[in-house]
Amino acid sequence: MKPNLQLDNTLQTIIEQDVRNALDEDIGNGDLTAQLIPPAQLASAAIISRVSAIICGMAWAECCFKLLDADTKVDWKVAEGDMVSANQVLCEISGNARAMLTAERCALNFLQTLSATATITRHYVDAIAGTKAYILDTRKTLPSLRLAQKYAVTIGGGMNQRLGLYDGILIKENHIAAAGSVKAVMQAARSMNKGVAIQIEVESLLQLKTALDADAKLILLDNFSHADLRKAVSLNAGRAILEASGGIDLTNVREIALTGVDRISIGSLTKNIQAIDLSMQFK
Repeated sequence: MKPNLQLDNTLQTIIEQDVRNALDEDIGNGDLTAQLIPPAQLASAAIISRVSAIICGMAWAECCFKLLDADTKVDWKVAEGDMVSANQVLCEISGNARAMLTAERCALNFLQTLSATATITRHYVDAIAGTKAYILDTRKTLPSLRLAQKYAVTIGGGMNQRLGLYDGILIKENHIAAAGSVKAVMQAARSMNKGVAIQIEVESLLQLKTALDADAKLILLDNFSHADLRKAVSLNAGRAILEASGGIDLTNVREIALTGVDRISIGSLTKNIQAIDLSMQFK
């Protein structure tokens, strides 16, 4: 299992890349509306949450303001990962008015999107509290926001699956078909000797037995019924780490966790999110 992403030097570099891309997309060859404001005018503003949420993405939001005006001051009233309530002030901002207005939309986009992922992840984590299972993300992320959203999952209390195709092997039905058999594809994966996790997806109890016979240590149970999940846990008898995936939502995730699986992966943490309602108000 991948460790939680932290705001280390690698992620800090990604943050600046994300923000530069967003600002370039939004500004193009210039913010025409901001030019209505005198160039030296100073201003202050606050970002306010309109709903309760887990706050995430503060570094991205602040970077939006700082890249346009390094002298902008951002005074956060909350910490990353805090639960906030409706109408709560998240931060106060002061600096060049033009720069603040130009950065506003991108800053809010990052903050509301990453907070949404962190918030829904926390709902799932809370739903399975007291069970042995962990909540994991998938590669079903928004384009160009892979690491940002996976970071947000960790802020919500979830864990990261592989970050991409380069740092883990997930053998699916088509890989098995192309290789000829479960045994053949498992042997090919091990022979690569890449030092990464090797996971195989199965769609039935019979396929599970075949994977176990091939000494698979990490198995994804795709769209298993609750009854078959319980049978899979019994058949496995602790030999492999079992991960449930497919058709999982907040109405059934606890029942799935109670079957005894080790992990539950949920694509909707990152692909089906509803942005948190935030606003920036000038004073």
